[in-house]
Amino acid sequence: MRATRHAVPRARRGRGLVVGVPLALVAVGLLVCVALGLTGVDGAGSGQPVGAAAGATAQSVPTTADGPDGATPSAVPPSPTAPSPTPSTGTPSPSAPATSKPSAASKPSATATPSPSAAGSARTAAAAAAQAGRIEPGTSYQGVATSYDAADGNGACSFGPSGDLMIAAMNHTDYETSRACGAYVRVRTANGASITVRIVNECPLPCAPGQLDLSHEAFAKLADLSVGRLPITWTLLSPGDPDGMSVRYKTGSSQWWCGIQVIGHRNPVAALEVRTAGGWRQLTRTDYNYFLSPDGGGCGGPIRVTDIYGEQLTVDGIALRPDVVQSARVQFARH
Repeated sequence: MRATRHAVPRARRGRGLVVGVPLALVAVGLLVCVALGLTGVDGAGSGQPVGAAAGATAQSVPTTADGPDGATPSAVPPSPTAPSPTPSTGTPSPSAPATSKPSAASKPSATATPSPSAAGSARTAAAAAAQAGRIEPGTSYQGVATSYDAADGNGACSFGPSGDLMIAAMNHTDYETSRACGAYVRVRTANGASITVRIVNECPLPCAPGQLDLSHEAFAKLADLSVGRLPITWTLLSPGDPDGMSVRYKTGSSQWWCGIQVIGHRNPVAALEVRTAGGWRQLTRTDYNYFLSPDGGGCGGPIRVTDIYGEQLTVDGIALRPDVVQSARVQFARH
């Protein structure tokens, strides 16, 4: 009997434990699920760990390779520390690589048209040096001044009588087959006296290079004529207001032969061309300052004149009228 009474209560207690344990496990499982659910929602909402991981991935992948899913690395969000353009200039900030900065050549002021004050002056100087011959702009020449009786001012340049006698004859060497004709030069002495004269004549040998034979009127403004020989320096000028430029055909010119001369030009003339059926044709210059067309080509047609600075002026409407001075209605620029 005692054994039977003890067996029943044990059985009852055993069933309670069997039922209680599963319930406890279910409760614990529910609590774990709720905790995991809350943890997952919080992690997804912050986004910080994902951003850091993405940034590390973007930096570790070469820019020329595809990502694991076939997308290019540009699809990966950039790292917050990557350099960005500044709003004011659009150029990278100082932390960016030096090679990303625009070079000076990319600036419009450097890659577009050169500055007139720099490149334009360089081109002018180069053109003048190529065209000028022996007498170059900006060069000071040393020599002596002598004097001669200029009469009415006519001379080897064939300009005819001069309106004033502030004129000179250039030495044979610097005359250079009439290239010096019409040039204006500033003459200075050691005591500071100076005059401006126009070259209308040639001083033959033995006049030495650098020598100027001044008219009596011009020499007298520097020293007394009794001095005879006066040390000087002289430079080429581009005067402000010379007489208007004109063209003249030589006596005897016709459609079969002609000589053409330019008068009253501000700067020395380097070349003269005439328009022919085959285009522009450069004429040969004589020592008496005419440009000749020996077969008449271009005579009576358009004329193109070039000065020592490279400027070209085209003259139309000059009739083939021998020994008549005709206005060209143009003038070279001042330099």
